[in-house]
Amino acid sequence: MSDVIQLLPDSVANQIAAGEVIQRPASVIKELVENSVDAGAKNIQVLVVDAGRTTIQVIDDGRGMSETDARLAFERHATSKIRKADDLFALHTMGFRGEALPSIVAVAQVELTARMSGDELGTRLLMQGSRLVSQEPVACPVGCNFKVENLFFNVPARRKFLKSNTTELANILTAFERIALVYPDIAFTLHSNGSELMNLRAGTLRQRIVDIFGKKLNQELLPVEVDTAICRISGFVGKPESAKKKGAHNYFFVNGRYMRHAYFHKAVASAYDRLVPQGEQVPYFIYFDVSPADIDVNIHPTKTEIKFENEQSIWQILMAAVRDAIGRFCEVPSIDFDTEGRPDIPVFDPMNNAVEMPKVSYNPAYNPFQSSARPAQHTAPTDWQQLYEGALATPADTETPDLFGPTDELPAATDKHADLIAEKSPAHYQYKGRYIMTAVKSGLMIIDQQRADIRIRYERYMAQLSRQTARTQRLLFPEVLQLPPSDAVVLQRIMPDLQHMGFELSDLGGTSYAVAGVPAELDGMDPVTLVRHIVADAADSTQGTAEALHAALALSLARHAAIPQGQVLTNEEMERVVNELFACSNVNYTPDGRAILCILEQHDIEKLFG
Repeated sequence: MSDVIQLLPDSVANQIAAGEVIQRPASVIKELVENSVDAGAKNIQVLVVDAGRTTIQVIDDGRGMSETDARLAFERHATSKIRKADDLFALHTMGFRGEALPSIVAVAQVELTARMSGDELGTRLLMQGSRLVSQEPVACPVGCNFKVENLFFNVPARRKFLKSNTTELANILTAFERIALVYPDIAFTLHSNGSELMNLRAGTLRQRIVDIFGKKLNQELLPVEVDTAICRISGFVGKPESAKKKGAHNYFFVNGRYMRHAYFHKAVASAYDRLVPQGEQVPYFIYFDVSPADIDVNIHPTKTEIKFENEQSIWQILMAAVRDAIGRFCEVPSIDFDTEGRPDIPVFDPMNNAVEMPKVSYNPAYNPFQSSARPAQHTAPTDWQQLYEGALATPADTETPDLFGPTDELPAATDKHADLIAEKSPAHYQYKGRYIMTAVKSGLMIIDQQRADIRIRYERYMAQLSRQTARTQRLLFPEVLQLPPSDAVVLQRIMPDLQHMGFELSDLGGTSYAVAGVPAELDGMDPVTLVRHIVADAADSTQGTAEALHAALALSLARHAAIPQGQVLTNEEMERVVNELFACSNVNYTPDGRAILCILEQHDIEKLFG
């Protein structure tokens, strides 16, 4: 019998490794930029074409590579970061496994130009699918210049399932921001299709955060600083008033490496108990300095999941540090010494006996039962009927304000619920500003008014998106919206859909936009905050299909425009909600699966009374 086990060729092994390390263009940029950081670069440029599908180029001014190192760097497990197994427990670099470059070159065409400071000439390599095409000396500046073209050219299935260019560019910006936030002393630039997206100069950490996420965030940050024998924690957390449900910037870094850690996130959230509304989050940028021997970064190919030896102790230190920052730096109302035009309040002096007790003056001769002369009453005017002409109008003559917008875009009630609508009581009762209660034949129907309005508006907005018709209410003065580059990419992707929903937006250049109009039924809402929330919801939408994006946008707008909990409704308004709800395609659940109504059966009510 012949042998069946054999060693895989290096090209096949590299493609297998590439499946774990290189998932999308953002993974390539992460690995190459981290290598530039490890090489001591002070200026790093990233250029992408077609969101990395066509070209990814990373240029740095680091120490560069010799001719031999340039060729050896593309071999599996070839690295300058470690020498022996013990070095895994004393890591001070971003990379260490020696898998990034072999994985990239296995699925792309790579050109490397590199020169060390002591060499007169550099070297230029061309690699394609783990195969060396050419290597020659060349004149070039000190540092490295990686150019990656036609990513996944030999793995068509992987290339086919890449997301749209806007989605992939958003992922690139996210990976770029995570590295730039760790190294504020390095200058970074990012260009996409020839246009500059980010230009981050070297500076302080706070300045780097402001350069990436906008000047508004600068007023909301509180410094965190604590140094213990276990770890050192530094960075910034947001003030309680900066909390929001979507789009909060949450970043953890350990020893200069971005990480996700749900347990530590809970520690930060616990520090804000009873300070922020439930379900909202504050921004934070927290940096841990821990002994490399106390953590394990080699548990996941992307190195974003890290194990800590003293996890429980660090949790306690983190929560105490955040609470201390809130207590020491949170603003309190300042004392106002401007007393001009205000009443003079005397200061109490116990040694001064000249202060008189207050006295009450009254008229002892006053008799409430004694009749007094009253002015003569005027007779009713002869034309008194004209004063009540408006009150005598019939309901058909008056126009009821449209609280919930037009209803002609909703389908008629389905046959399934026609009987329930017909047998409901015309009078409704509102309970605690949240629930609409009405009697039906089978018992008592209870409707969550906010969830019902979300369902109504969701189906209306979906109809508007399909027909691309919506009414717009122009603002008296357009408002300026400034977004981080990653959110600006998302807004560019959803801007046509927002216009179909009634928004009027114009690009002012950079990452600034003018909001000149909103959907007609959203008067009174802050347009800038509304667009920010919609962009955050769209960024969280993982599916890239047009239908999924339309559903996410319609649901986001419906949530923010729906009737708030606690709003008192008249019987006519409650009747409108009930009728429009039962005209929807699904009366039982909101688009995100929450129950809208329930019916307390008649026999269950009778059981309550024995």
